[in-house]
Amino acid sequence: MATKPGDFLLLNYTLKVKEDGKTVDTTYDTVAKTAHIHHDDHPYGPKFVILGEGWIPKGLEERLLEMDAGTPATIELPPDKGYGARDPAKMRLVPLRKFREQNIDPAPGRQVELDGRPAVVRAVGAGRVQVDYNHPLAGRTLIYDVSIEKVLSDDNEKVLNIISRRIPEVNNDKFALSRQETDITIEVPEEAFYLSGLQIAKKAISTDIQKYFPTIGGISFRETFKRTPETTEAQPTEPTSPTKTEPSTVSPAKTEAETNSTEKTEKPRKRTTRAKATGAKSQRKAMAGSENQR
Repeated sequence: MATKPGDFLLLNYTLKVKEDGKTVDTTYDTVAKTAHIHHDDHPYGPKFVILGEGWIPKGLEERLLEMDAGTPATIELPPDKGYGARDPAKMRLVPLRKFREQNIDPAPGRQVELDGRPAVVRAVGAGRVQVDYNHPLAGRTLIYDVSIEKVLSDDNEKVLNIISRRIPEVNNDKFALSRQETDITIEVPEEAFYLSGLQIAKKAISTDIQKYFPTIGGISFRETFKRTPETTEAQPTEPTSPTKTEPSTVSPAKTEAETNSTEKTEKPRKRTTRAKATGAKSQRKAMAGSENQR
């Protein structure tokens, strides 16, 4: 059964440029690695498409309307059916300082976003950068090896794929859906809580759902912070062996009078020592006097 405008599809494809035979895009992880275009932060797997929304080249949409699910095809698109012809008016010279202000490294061949517009750096001169605002595949003949993997019919599956399109960093099976009359609640998984631009993504998801599901009224996002289970365990206490008490040489019942008595017996010792030192000194003086008398 052929597809029709408005169908929700999952596509697998590999895209090559006819002029040089290079693979420039694919939904297959292994193909991306073989073609040296693999990106670790890019999710691989069937691409979600709604026919007629312009998410893929117009010529490809037209051919998909003639295809059945599960039947692979090779489709060749000339530039006018792909990303259009190259427009020389879209080449610009941009001051180098503008790149520095936006912390962008203008390396030749790099795809950048400048003032909210995608572009390709073509050349870097003295203080100026040549920027190409044409699509990177403009003017190229495209060859798609494509297959419709599935035509989605379940509403929950459609909503989950809408979510995945806006939040590709998290697998859509991590999100949970619940419906109550015309309202829908989306349970957001914890790994999505701190993603950059999450609030913008939620707004876009709400807009998409209300556009494609006119019967849905309110859309809620629920973020539940769950208690982290305690993983620390009480350390076993080592048994303590009884220690032997050495016999004390000091009576524990020593009275204050005994303490004072001890202090008194120690003080005369100090005075006796001084006395001995004084006596010795007097004796030396006496001997010195005797010598003088002699």
